[in-house]
Amino acid sequence: MFKPSVFYHRFLDKLRVYSELVLFQHTIFSIPFILIAMLVASKGWFGWDLLLLGILAATAARNFAMGFNRFLDRDIDRLNPRTMSRPNADGRLSSHAILLFVIGNATLFVGIAYLINEMAFLLSFPILGILATYSAMKRFSWFAHIFLGLCLGLAPMAGSVAISESIPLWTLYLSLGVMFWVAGFDLLYALQDQEFDKAHGLFSIPAKFGTYTTLNISRTFHLLTLVCWAFYTQESQRGVFGMVALMCATLFLIWEHWLVHKDQKKINKALFTVNDYLGIFFLIFTSLDFL
Repeated sequence: MFKPSVFYHRFLDKLRVYSELVLFQHTIFSIPFILIAMLVASKGWFGWDLLLLGILAATAARNFAMGFNRFLDRDIDRLNPRTMSRPNADGRLSSHAILLFVIGNATLFVGIAYLINEMAFLLSFPILGILATYSAMKRFSWFAHIFLGLCLGLAPMAGSVAISESIPLWTLYLSLGVMFWVAGFDLLYALQDQEFDKAHGLFSIPAKFGTYTTLNISRTFHLLTLVCWAFYTQESQRGVFGMVALMCATLFLIWEHWLVHKDQKKINKALFTVNDYLGIFFLIFTSLDFL
């Protein structure tokens, strides 16, 4: 006999597994910056319909990228003590189920882009190609960290395209800042797998250059982040709150590196807590700039 409550609980359990697969809560890294670009491109509020479409597009794109990454990395994740409990490694999700999830999110992303405008639709296909390429990068190039930054750096450009079907100069500065920001904290994250990457022939900057050099490269990337965002602030003619957003980003990045320097066991706190706050505060002060 069919029991709705049983079906409901099974559905929630499966949803939790997929959420664990792609770390759904970390979508916060990309959503603030696509919304920031949409606000600046429209010079204010852009409407509830585009807000919903923008969030859905960012979520579908990230689900596609993370799902495809987990699909390709299932052999590696089974060997790494840090990742062997992930759903793609411990058998909770089959390869077939993950692949269907990836295809579904790719289809959703393209469909949403079609609803937004023609340029967004045409760009949705190369964007998916770039997102998919990242997943294979660690197998042949330590450039993977920068490529991951490039993937998230597409978010502001997508936000601008959604509003104006164009990519002005301020968007490039904002996107470059996001690219160096993400690459910088991904270097810190990769320190956790430094020995594993060496042992299994995977490419990463920590495995190739060591901890000291990795920390310095990460700091350099984050300095470049602030430079790019300063140019963005000037080019987009942001006001007082735009400058406050830049100051907050500076303080958060200093805090992040202080936490890692003090204790590398706090890498997860430095990455996920601090960077979550950075994106949210940047979005809040950008919004205040238009009020």
